[in-house]
Amino acid sequence: MSTTPTRPDVTAGGFAVRPLDPVADASLVHAWVTHPKAAFWMMQDARLQDVERAYMAIAAGEHQGAFIGLYEGRPAFLMERYDPAYVELVGLYEPEPGDVGMHFLVAATDTPLHGFTRAVITAVMAFLFEDPATRRVVVEPDVRNTAVHALNAAVGFVPERELEKPEKRALLSFCTREQFEAARGVTA
Repeated sequence: MSTTPTRPDVTAGGFAVRPLDPVADASLVHAWVTHPKAAFWMMQDARLQDVERAYMAIAAGEHQGAFIGLYEGRPAFLMERYDPAYVELVGLYEPEPGDVGMHFLVAATDTPLHGFTRAVITAVMAFLFEDPATRRVVVEPDVRNTAVHALNAAVGFVPERELEKPEKRALLSFCTREQFEAARGVTA
């Protein structure tokens, strides 16, 4: 009998996504976005009320939404979906029909699982592509966030160019459904 602890296979699934409740989830999300590992989320100094207000605004927005990602039934990540024709990238690139913008943040943990963040971004992309209207996912991470650039590449994103946003210098990148499926090894 082995005494080596086993780790869950994060690539096997166990992910679900639910809408974020700006009031009920504010404390949870506040802890995530103010953690030092979430520096690129740009809410390090946010107060609880700031987080609640920010997510109330997202919930009220016609062209965006926020979600709590669950792993094995427990909150594990934050995801935002937006229409880049109306939010985040207005005037910075020419949106195409079926473009969907995305942000994601994995909650910091004292017991990290190898491959978990890659499994999360894969689950996020699968969630976005469940909508048949989604043709391409658009991201604009900080150019300095090399860890997320590697994750993006792993699921099929292709960088297009750097662009200047009010809050950061960003790397505009795109991933089509076909690029995502190819990155996952899905064949027709």
